[in-house]
Amino acid sequence: MGGKGIKDKVAIVGMGCLRFGELWNKSLDDMMVEAAYEALQGAGLTPDDIEAYWLGTCFSGNCGITLSVPLKIQYKPVTRVENFCATGSDAFRNACYAVASGAYDMVMAIGAEKIKDSGYSGLVIPPPTDDGTNTNYSAPAAFSLLAPAYFKKYGLDPQKGKEVLARIAWKNHKNGALNPKAQFRMEVPMEKILKSPMVAEPLGIMDCSGMADGAAAAIIVRAEDAHKYNKNPMYVKGLSIACGSGHGALHQDYDFTSVLETVHAARDAYSQAGVTDPRKQISLAEVHDCFTPTELVLYEDLGFSQRGKGWEDVTNGVFDLDGELPVNPDGGLKSFGHPIGASGLRMLYECWLQFRGEAGPRQIKNPTLGLTHNMGGFPWECVASVCIVGREPG
Repeated sequence: MGGKGIKDKVAIVGMGCLRFGELWNKSLDDMMVEAAYEALQGAGLTPDDIEAYWLGTCFSGNCGITLSVPLKIQYKPVTRVENFCATGSDAFRNACYAVASGAYDMVMAIGAEKIKDSGYSGLVIPPPTDDGTNTNYSAPAAFSLLAPAYFKKYGLDPQKGKEVLARIAWKNHKNGALNPKAQFRMEVPMEKILKSPMVAEPLGIMDCSGMADGAAAAIIVRAEDAHKYNKNPMYVKGLSIACGSGHGALHQDYDFTSVLETVHAARDAYSQAGVTDPRKQISLAEVHDCFTPTELVLYEDLGFSQRGKGWEDVTNGVFDLDGELPVNPDGGLKSFGHPIGASGLRMLYECWLQFRGEAGPRQIKNPTLGLTHNMGGFPWECVASVCIVGREPG
């Protein structure tokens, strides 16, 4: 049974986001201050107006002091949230619930990660404590398992499947080339993607998202107060987090063509938001394209494509910027970058720009509903987040 939801009870009135990348000239403090003040200035607010903060960071801080010191927050509550790659989305979710409950009138959710200085690449992942029987997969190795399983189940020749994956990377880089805040601002030819050095068969380097530094922030208020601070607020329609039981790791019936946590999170978020036909009702989606086969199976898990038809929709341009349902119009993790704690809020930032008509050359015509999706962990055992936001209440 899903949550009852808080549809149209809260709204975003200010957002900020850095250009993601290898930010050697900026500290974690610098990034959080920059994102926070962009959000504040957009709503005509000051730090004194914010009553409480939720900080999402996976590796870059251990408590609320991580944020309170650089922002000079004077003895207000700051809660640090961590939920792997869904960290930023979960910080936002908790901040929204705090306002919807009536506990606060105005709060900030901020996600940040200073990851490049640490040398973290995503290839080496410290294993959690277990009974010693689990295999320690790298992230590329884990997600590479999706591709051959999908190809076999739906009858794709491996070469054709590789071309489908390459087109996903090509699309996201094409979108990111239009985005001044993306980490990688360049189009990449299909031929180069197909010939990129192998990381985990069949994934080449160009099938993998990059790691980045970055920060993003959102200011949340009660929906009825939103127009006091911004003439174009963004309304929260549905928020869902699903954590799996590890079914896929334990049972032979798991076939590596779906992320079950995403299916359940989407079902709950759609119920809250009143979405019955996501392909028709959602105007744009930002999904967790950590690797190209991840985005492929997510099309089907989120109900954008019929089972076994996602690859055809990719080939037909359904998810292109000018397609029926643009997916990752800002470039996604693949092009915008992936500072883990910031990614969920970065996705919301793209919805914010699109609803306000401020997305520049990647602007979508008349968007009304946006979806963001994060997942952290492995395809067979993860946490998944789905958030739905809208331009108008109701």
